Amino acid sequence: MTKDEQHLLEEKYDGVRTPHFEEDRKRLAGGEPLAYVIGWQPFLGLKIYLDSKPLIPRPETEWWTEQLLKSEPAGPKVGVRLGLAARSAPTFGPAGEQLKFLDLCAGSGAIGCAALAKIPNAQVYFGEIDPAHKATILKNIQENNLDESHAHICIGDLLEPFEDMKFDVIATNPPYVPTSHVLPPSVADYEPSLALMAGDDGLDYIRRIALALPRHLAKGGVAWIECDRGHAAAAAALFVEQGLTAEIRTDQYSKPRVIVVSYT
Repeated sequence: MTKDEQHLLEEKYDGVRTPHFEEDRKRLAGGEPLAYVIGWQPFLGLKIYLDSKPLIPRPETEWWTEQLLKSEPAGPKVGVRLGLAARSAPTFGPAGEQLKFLDLCAGSGAIGCAALAKIPNAQVYFGEIDPAHKATILKNIQENNLDESHAHICIGDLLEPFEDMKFDVIATNPPYVPTSHVLPPSVADYEPSLALMAGDDGLDYIRRIALALPRHLAKGGVAWIECDRGHAAAAAALFVEQGLTAEIRTDQYSKPRVIVVSYT
């Protein structure tokens, strides 16, 4: 039995070999990703279900999301809020003041669900273009016992559903794979190309986000944008052109992975 088969047996079938397990072994042998076969993926202590087959959350995304949620991003407004929220209920600002957090290109909603779990005073918005993922995001909120009253799922193209709304924190793992990049069959044949491919240089969506960001990032706010490691400098330059401050951060493998953009 392979390592993936053993993991499948333990996680989905509690170690009991059943006819359904044998069917799932065939799915694995055909190249289907383990996370889809199991049906969920761990993400910062949460169980993220993948019923609608969104992009599977990657370890790199999990890593920088944790860094974001532990950090004190640009500006006292966001920094104080995140810092206090990580330790206790907020004790600052006018009564009812809340942080607005956007998980853009949400897919499964993993990033936004982590924000709901870690920042009790946040109103978390999920922006996703594929309506099929709305039920999956809602399931991940409910199954992880997160505060549904603080969650808002909006279906539409990038930032268009949010009109003139401004956010204190925007976190996004947009499509950023260059079309020339050859993906392994387990990705190309199973995961949604809509969540992966982004033009010749992988910047088609990031360009659009950069153009729209000044309208949607609150003063003192911060945005974390995952990007292709080979085009990180070009991605950062797009935000600088819009009058924003942009910094390239590396992932846990010391590869350029995320652009941290601030509006001061």
